[in-house]
Amino acid sequence: MAKLDYVELPAPDVAGERAFYERAFGWKFTDYGPQYSAHEEHETQLGLNGTDTPTRTVLPLIRVEDIEAAYAAVVAAGGSITVETIEYPGGKRFLFADPAGLEMGCYQPDQT
Repeated sequence: MAKLDYVELPAPDVAGERAFYERAFGWKFTDYGPQYSAHEEHETQLGLNGTDTPTRTVLPLIRVEDIEAAYAAVVAAGGSITVETIEYPGGKRFLFADPAGLEMGCYQPDQT
């Protein structure tokens, strides 16, 4: 079953953003390299993705059990892939635009 449970924010200063959310809400983060940190303790999780080009764009991510099946379903339903499937520490993901052009992503965490 697919579940919307992850929101990713572009962060020009990952350490600074992390410190803000730790102080403001008491959240704990796990670093996945120097440019990515994630708060994973609640049902909906937050990722801080390091970027040199800050935007106000939020990236919602849908957790899926089978990334290949989700990819095929998105395409079959009329979505367009904007970023092909990539592997990262902790899983795989791809990004897509729905028919209205709104971008989201699907991710499959590692099964370990």
